[in-house]
Amino acid sequence: MSTSSHQPSRRALRLLLVTGVAASALGTTALPALSAAPVPPPAAQAGLPIAAPFAAEGDLADPHTKDIAMQLVSSAENSSLDWRAQFGYIEDIGDGRGYTAGIIGFCSGTGDMLELVEAYTQSKPDNPLAGYLPALREVNGTDSHEGLDPGFTDAWARAAEDPDFQQAQESERDRVYFNPAVDQAKADGLGALGQFVYYDAIVMHGPGQDWPSFGGIRRAALDRAAPPSEGGDETAYLSAFLDARVEAMREEEAHSDTSRVDTAQRRFLDEGNLALRPPLHWAVYGTPFSIEE
Repeated sequence: MSTSSHQPSRRALRLLLVTGVAASALGTTALPALSAAPVPPPAAQAGLPIAAPFAAEGDLADPHTKDIAMQLVSSAENSSLDWRAQFGYIEDIGDGRGYTAGIIGFCSGTGDMLELVEAYTQSKPDNPLAGYLPALREVNGTDSHEGLDPGFTDAWARAAEDPDFQQAQESERDRVYFNPAVDQAKADGLGALGQFVYYDAIVMHGPGQDWPSFGGIRRAALDRAAPPSEGGDETAYLSAFLDARVEAMREEEAHSDTSRVDTAQRRFLDEGNLALRPPLHWAVYGTPFSIEE
């Protein structure tokens, strides 16, 4: 797999573990107190659909726009627009999260990989990864490979050839990251660009409410600007969110290259492309990318 020598994305720390393991156990710090802006829960957490208070420009859940979102994330995560080529990706990148794998960087140390393999095994018990479930449960919350080596990476590669495992990866990506991000963005009155901005943040920083996870970044933005759902200007609010996102990224060495914000998302915002409509031209870690239609 081709990667950039400056690429920090696969090293991005999931600062609140998906399974609820305390981030503080892995050495993260809490955000200093911010003003108490209301934080509606994502729909996936509330168990209810969240409708936008009014029609914003574009819908990231539209199949074509969603594919654009996957390409944008893959440009940062894998230095490639071919996000479907990443189902079999797996390596330990030394970020304290064990193995990182698949289309969204599921991690053996953060619980999302465990939940993925559990879901896959429930639908298809006889699969190459099923025998590793006890080990995945044991290493959850650590960077350990105990019980996984030496065969786990080969088993992942074999499973990745199975269309059912590919679908399981997409389903877990949507359940844990995509749907909550899009639901919250729509509730905040944001169009497709804002929905993508939320999605990319939740992919890198995790879906928690503390700093510097997604909820903490959003709370910092709310402290500085009102979202459209509260009568605010969409561009001003997204600018505040991106400012907070960059601050969060710079707190971690793995996030220190902020080009996925500065020369991608910020560029779309400066162009006024709130609907995230092609043609799109951006750069990540100095590499230019384009989506023409």
